Amino acid sequence: MAEHIPQTLRLLTYNIQVGIPTERYRHYFTRGWRHVLPHHARFAHLDRIAGLISGFDMVALQEVDAGSIRTGFTNQLEYLAERAGFPFTCQQINRNLGKLAQNSNGLLSKFRPRDVMDHKLPGLIPGRGALVVRYGDRENPLILVVMHLSLSKRARTQQMHYIREVVEDFEHVIVMGDLNCQFPRLHGEKGPLAKTRLRPAGPELHTFPSWHPQRSIDHILVTESLVVKSVHVLNQTLSDHLPVATEIQLPADVHLVA
Repeated sequence: MAEHIPQTLRLLTYNIQVGIPTERYRHYFTRGWRHVLPHHARFAHLDRIAGLISGFDMVALQEVDAGSIRTGFTNQLEYLAERAGFPFTCQQINRNLGKLAQNSNGLLSKFRPRDVMDHKLPGLIPGRGALVVRYGDRENPLILVVMHLSLSKRARTQQMHYIREVVEDFEHVIVMGDLNCQFPRLHGEKGPLAKTRLRPAGPELHTFPSWHPQRSIDHILVTESLVVKSVHVLNQTLSDHLPVATEIQLPADVHLVA
């Protein structure tokens, strides 16, 4: 196994809504049954998502199903990993409804994680979590966090404070996910990230709803040690969210293993 020191990483975060395309508000009603029952077109749709994500190094996914009736008992993360060519996967089931649904966060990676930590996030309603993945050396790691926060402002604030405590001792940190929070509230002077080293990877980017994006709720955050070379939204209406992509230059002393 050879050691690889990349100059840059290509990253993507995407809420895929269990592989259900939504192009109008009415589709939440007319296609809502697909959240419960299987649909013949779901695999073809996942194949299109696989084609979209295949060129990235690490992909953070939210609302991915780990295998239930609605997906034909197919683990969508494993399916995408195989189709898109990702050798490493990390998955966190946040809401286990047995055969009905296996709501998850997931990470697809072309680099080998050193270790993975599964954190259940605080909140009145259970079912939110964060994957905390460590890459590279123990002495100088890269920490990548994948999470999907609550709709409640109070719960989101608690959850962000929790993650702050988890990552505050690390120098190189990336946070990706559906944070269900508009850009100014998250990054403003009174926001939950105001006193941390985490900063937005770029300007405000509208990602929701995908057919007429007006809200910035999908985010990539980085610490100051990581140089952001580009960040943008991909105009792909394969979900009710748009994906956010970025290219980040790593410090020379951060070593990842392929």
